[in-house]
Amino acid sequence: MSAAEPEWRQWLAKADNDLLNIQNNLASREIPWDTVCFHAQQAAEKMFKALIVHDGGTPNRTHDLVALLAACSASNPELRQLENDCRTLSLLATRVRYPDDFLQLNETMARDALTKSQTICNRIRGLLK
Repeated sequence: MSAAEPEWRQWLAKADNDLLNIQNNLASREIPWDTVCFHAQQAAEKMFKALIVHDGGTPNRTHDLVALLAACSASNPELRQLENDCRTLSLLATRVRYPDDFLQLNETMARDALTKSQTICNRIRGLLK
């Protein structure tokens, strides 16, 4: 990633790194399911931020996917159908960050989070040109 690249492409590269991190974790012998969920949320977050920058805006410093979706959906109303996926990913990501609210995740939950993240990322990637 070079400083000469447009900022939205830098966000895109960061999102792709989160997706790569998930694939690396899934290929390991011991898989930290909470980490898979965290990076699934992070990839979606960075894709939303890429779209906001691509469309000429400045993304808020937030991890709330529903808020980021709202910022994007004014100019891309078709994204509104992703709201439930955004809610799920935001909830999972916050619940795995802190031990006092720690949620035990399993493979099914983590793979579902990955699928939701990939859906969001693919939809946004299609809007970036």
